[in-house]
Amino acid sequence: MMPVYVLGGAQTDFARNWAREGLGLVDLVREASLGALVDAEVDAAAIEVVHVGNLLGELFAGQAHLGGLAVTAVPELSGRPSMRHEAACASGSCAVLAAGADLRAGDYDLALVVGVELMRNVSAREGAANLGSAAWAGHEAVGADYPWPTLFAEVADAYDARYGLDPAHLGAFARTAFDNAKGNPLAQARDWDFPAAAFTADDVANPLVAGRLRRTDCGRITDGAVAVVLASPRWVAEHGLDPGRLACVRGFGHRTDTLSLADKLARPGPVMFPHLRGAVGDAYRRAGVVDTGRLDVAELHDCFTVTGLVALEHLGVCGPGRAGRLLEEGVIGPGGRLPVNPGGGLLGLGHPVGATGVRMVLDAARQVTGRAGAIQVEGARTALTVNVGGSFTTVVSTIVGLGGDG
Repeated sequence: MMPVYVLGGAQTDFARNWAREGLGLVDLVREASLGALVDAEVDAAAIEVVHVGNLLGELFAGQAHLGGLAVTAVPELSGRPSMRHEAACASGSCAVLAAGADLRAGDYDLALVVGVELMRNVSAREGAANLGSAAWAGHEAVGADYPWPTLFAEVADAYDARYGLDPAHLGAFARTAFDNAKGNPLAQARDWDFPAAAFTADDVANPLVAGRLRRTDCGRITDGAVAVVLASPRWVAEHGLDPGRLACVRGFGHRTDTLSLADKLARPGPVMFPHLRGAVGDAYRRAGVVDTGRLDVAELHDCFTVTGLVALEHLGVCGPGRAGRLLEEGVIGPGGRLPVNPGGGLLGLGHPVGATGVRMVLDAARQVTGRAGAIQVEGARTALTVNVGGSFTTVVSTIVGLGGDG
């Protein structure tokens, strides 16, 4: 596949409550966009096309038409084509894919991609109801105060019925995520402290939220924005840049299934979500990855601990029902063979839903270029991302590497 180069990017501090500061969506978009342009050493006037990932601007902020909001945030983009993409929690990844398609088609050579979500300006109950619109409204999680914990508790039950689910594995996954977040200066949970019992089945320290899922199994509401500047090979060549020093998206996979979680879970097969395995396989094929041993780091969607474990089993690095073994053996922890979410993932870093897919690509790009700072995985050259929208409905995977690698 023709590579799409990541020239630079920026992320806002996911611990900030922007509404409490009197700020809104446009301020989030502005900070991330301007930061990305500075990091990429590109003037806003050079950008040729803009793509915005966002799920719920209308419900949380009363704001639609976010393509126009991006131009409002950065007036130098006036006159550029700009559009918004929505695919639940995979909205940011779909914005990245759309920009990449523009560049590979030769229609444009330099794109700005922004993912954004403002979510902490309403009560937890109202926020949960808003987010529930990404499920099959009126058909699932009906009457649930918190739709997504309810639905992913069903995923946990289905996993347990298929393979057996050890609650200790969920706790270990959560502990690793929050420990990783402590090293990330932009993580929502970087300053959070937990007693040891918070990762166990202690009903006081770690109360149940829905089904078998407990407090530390569940991601939190987050405000945030992330932006990246993407370039075509032609732009890189014309500006005299060395592709071997640049990160690039070398392959991608994108597949979608029915909204109904029950229908997805009812399908037989060796893996729980065949379309997710297919999307990852598409990314491998397009990037020329023939051996998962070539992967050095993974950014996996862990809005809940069970989501991260399930996603891990669709990479081909272990058999179905075996993700817990990778935890026990230290494979996915710091210093392991395949470190997962070194910056904290969605659990520890935070999950502003429209921004997460963009954030994954940016973090992957920083890893393979050695610019990840305190969360750098030594020697990382090939990174994988898996971003999930809804109940494994929309799935996107990318392979990010150095432009000079074969």
